[in-house]
Amino acid sequence: MNERVTILHTNDLHSHFEHWPLIRRYLLAQQTMQRAAGKTVLTLDLGDAIDRAHPLSEATRGQANVQLLNEIGYDAVTIGNNEGLGLTHQELDQLYQAANFDVVLDNLVDTQSNEQPKWALPAKVITTAGGTRILLLAFTAPFVLTYPLNGWTPASVKERLPELLKQYAGQYDVLVVMSHLGINVDRWLAKHYPSIDVIIGSHTHHLLVNGEQVQGVLVAAAGKYGEYIGQINLTIDAAHHVIASQAQTVETATLPTLPSDMTEIARWQQQGEQLLSQQVIARSPQQLKPHWHHPSELTALGLKAITSYAKTDLGMLNGGLFMRDLPAGPVNLNDLHTMLPHAMHVIRVTLSGQDLWRLVYEMELVRPFLNKYQIHGMGFRGQVFGYIQYQGLKWQASTHTLLVHDQPVELQRQYQMALLDHDLFIPFFPTINISGKTEILFKAFLRTVVGDYLATQWPVED
Repeated sequence: MNERVTILHTNDLHSHFEHWPLIRRYLLAQQTMQRAAGKTVLTLDLGDAIDRAHPLSEATRGQANVQLLNEIGYDAVTIGNNEGLGLTHQELDQLYQAANFDVVLDNLVDTQSNEQPKWALPAKVITTAGGTRILLLAFTAPFVLTYPLNGWTPASVKERLPELLKQYAGQYDVLVVMSHLGINVDRWLAKHYPSIDVIIGSHTHHLLVNGEQVQGVLVAAAGKYGEYIGQINLTIDAAHHVIASQAQTVETATLPTLPSDMTEIARWQQQGEQLLSQQVIARSPQQLKPHWHHPSELTALGLKAITSYAKTDLGMLNGGLFMRDLPAGPVNLNDLHTMLPHAMHVIRVTLSGQDLWRLVYEMELVRPFLNKYQIHGMGFRGQVFGYIQYQGLKWQASTHTLLVHDQPVELQRQYQMALLDHDLFIPFFPTINISGKTEILFKAFLRTVVGDYLATQWPVED
């Protein structure tokens, strides 16, 4: 007699709590309904559940997200880069202490001990009532530049998967890969490892409404932000082999709402804002307003903060970073969070004068385009890139002359400049990657750097 297994999956929620009441209600109802129909039900999350852009996630460093995940009864979750890189090493070590689910992950080790994280299993085998052994393997995107800065050493799935398949040979019947690697890697895995039964994807926010079959492997994905929920149905024969697989997604916006949903969503927002507002860090003598498309005193203040932090005298920031004003009077962590919600770090770039000239020339070439360019990803949580504003640099367009502190740039001299890590990742400033020596100053997000600077300039009176 054939056995039926249903896998419910979520991914890349990014703290979009506005969808959570609907997701929770749907998952719990499906679990009950599918089990009543005699199916084995697995519920999985593919990572990036946490995003510190939400005030409650920021205030609790993701602990509130784990409490919400606990409401579902997940069988396994894995991490995305927002958990792995958006939290400090210590915060991630403590994140899942109160979790009622298992975290599965096998391509990240503690750099100091070279051991598997204490909060994660390298794999998980779930045995169904019919005796089918389902092996769950999970991998997160191995950011080799940044994970070591946070005390973790990532490994490629191409390195780890063959080792795991050898290690667990004979111990499973069905293989499910939980992937926070992106659609291109998922398709590569399916093509090269047809022994995989199911790959559930995430990270690149791709939506496969009904999945796709690659070399007989079912590849599934449910978009981003909780806008969709995924469901996979497997039919397994008496020999414990998958003989049929099918994927589908449900659009969260089509699910019925309750009046209590908005109350709950508003409460999470208010709780986060209240927790952050309690922590006053400075007292500003004046209100500073942002301007996305023109120079502003607020951007200039941000430049002073990042150059002080990076110990440079040259810097560049884009005006679209600042999402609200800096208020006059007491400044608290909620003010900083709403002003600078980005998951960004400061970088220090060392360049020759010749390369600094070329970098500024690149910025000037794309200045009109970037002023209103809607940018997404790379930690940016704003709407447009905005006005390019310098500290210590002036460009004379008529002669293509670069002035450094009002003096012509010395082409053979070495200069250091403070920017943000998204400037390293976007394709508009190639000189940073081609010629720059870049250090990512990973310990603090941009808003913390700015807050610390404000605290030194305008301390709270005792």
